[in-house]
Amino acid sequence: MASNDSDARQRHWEKTRNLNTIVLILWAIFAIIIPYFASALNAFTFLGFPLGFYMCVQGSLIAFLVLIWGQNWRQDQIDDEFGLGD
Repeated sequence: MASNDSDARQRHWEKTRNLNTIVLILWAIFAIIIPYFASALNAFTFLGFPLGFYMCVQGSLIAFLVLIWGQNWRQDQIDDEFGLGD
């Protein structure tokens, strides 16, 4: 991407901003909404643990790792598309 190509910079920023918005929404779901409903999930069990506990402790951690990996993977694609990759 040429340094004076403001249209390409704008498109790059729009895609990056949209990606960050999606990731933050998903983060809020796994960090706030699912733990809020954990007590309702405790009626079910998974591997002997109450499902609400399991989802908050293990499920959220797995979701955060997938979010981090997915955001980095997609951001690399966006950067490569606009010539900013390695």
